[in-house]
Amino acid sequence: MEVGIFIYDGVEILDFCGPYEVFSSANKHINEHLGVSLVAPTQAPVRARGGMSVNPHYSIYSNPHFDLLIVAGGKHQGIMKNPTVLHWLAETAQHTRACASVSTGVFMYAEAGLIDGKKVTTHRQEIEELKTKYPQLSVIENKRYIMDQNFTSSAGISAGIDMCLALVRKRFGDKVARQTALDMEYTWCD
Repeated sequence: MEVGIFIYDGVEILDFCGPYEVFSSANKHINEHLGVSLVAPTQAPVRARGGMSVNPHYSIYSNPHFDLLIVAGGKHQGIMKNPTVLHWLAETAQHTRACASVSTGVFMYAEAGLIDGKKVTTHRQEIEELKTKYPQLSVIENKRYIMDQNFTSSAGISAGIDMCLALVRKRFGDKVARQTALDMEYTWCD
């Protein structure tokens, strides 16, 4: 299984580090390959919120096929205006078994027209904007994460960890997900 996490300048640190940790930790408890990589608009270092510099593994111009694509949230307003990124997201999502978003990452999928009619959630401070901007979505409040067919979205920041543990459970079983949470010393809100 290959997991790709899309990051960009202004990305929220825990929105990508939390999911990265979940899948990296789960890898210890399964008997198959589970790769996790960071994908960005280019190979250049990404400047996350708070000033952290992160080196992506791949750019959108050269990345492997993903079984799961996660778009992290953060200061997404600028990246959403990049037609090359939106085209890559739309093309990649078509060939990906499952897609997910953490926090405001859902705005990227909505802007690309990939989740019309889906039940989704986002960070509590962005719920009203998501409802207003994308009325074709069924926006659900007060949920840590929501699974709707092959798309899963989570509320803000730490909720992405809960979502990814649920995705681990869905793919590898409850025992693996619970052991992963235990390894991380994380109280899973499932």
